[in-house]
Amino acid sequence: MSGSNELRHGLPLRVVERLRGVFVGWPEIERAVLYGSRAKGTHRNGSDIDLCLEGEQLGLTDLLRISDEIDELLLPWKVDLSLRHMIDNPDLLEHIARVGIALYERA
Repeated sequence: MSGSNELRHGLPLRVVERLRGVFVGWPEIERAVLYGSRAKGTHRNGSDIDLCLEGEQLGLTDLLRISDEIDELLLPWKVDLSLRHMIDNPDLLEHIARVGIALYERA
């Protein structure tokens, strides 16, 4: 699928909007950043969706509940979630800072 309904990271706009619909229900989420192959533009048809959630108040229980809500969207891709403040790999943090695309920012 390509064209004006699909963004450069290979996700249709309707999918991005559905993800944002989950994030808006969590006031603890300040930002959701897409990273990995989709952010770099090197994704393939079956590439997963790597998302880093920012928000100091988010905990592991929240992460599991958010993941469950995203699973209920029945997207055709696996979604990998991480919490920025719990990432201790400096290379991964640098990668997210360098190539990350904000899909959601709390107003």
